[in-house]
Amino acid sequence: MSLIRRVARPMLAAMFVVGGLDQLRHPAKQASRLAPLADQAAPALHLPNDPELLIRANGAAMVGGGALFAMGRMPRVTSLLLAGTLVPTTYVGHAFWEEKDPAQRAQQRTAFLKNLGILGGLLLASVDTEGRPGLAYRVHLATERAGRTAKTTRREAKHAARAAKREAKLAAHHAHDALT
Repeated sequence: MSLIRRVARPMLAAMFVVGGLDQLRHPAKQASRLAPLADQAAPALHLPNDPELLIRANGAAMVGGGALFAMGRMPRVTSLLLAGTLVPTTYVGHAFWEEKDPAQRAQQRTAFLKNLGILGGLLLASVDTEGRPGLAYRVHLATERAGRTAKTTRREAKHAARAAKREAKLAAHHAHDALT
């Protein structure tokens, strides 16, 4: 792992670990904001309609995913997990479009945009292969290799069939000459 990744991952993960711990310890702070969304989304997603439980579950995912991401364990998967926790947190926690006070609106918009930037960083981390070929590239190479092998095998079989045909003709000719 490069020095940049070794330093950047814990920096990016710190916000999730701290925020997740806060959601685990104090879910009631956000429960009133989440309640209208939970009323709509929970039945459709087959989740319990308990805002505090949903906030705690999101917090646990943030802490676990953040810790794993910081340590460099499954960074592509954990970055997607963290991105998934960031979307509802941002939507519920920084709904600047609902604010009436201009100062509060500006503050919430800044926090919303900051989270949007962090989401972009997580999406980049989710496709970072650390210089190694990705799965799609390796599948493409294996497919090409299998195609070349099949083509070579067909060509060799065709040559072997032609050689066998020539040998059979030659054997038949020799058998005919031996009889006469």
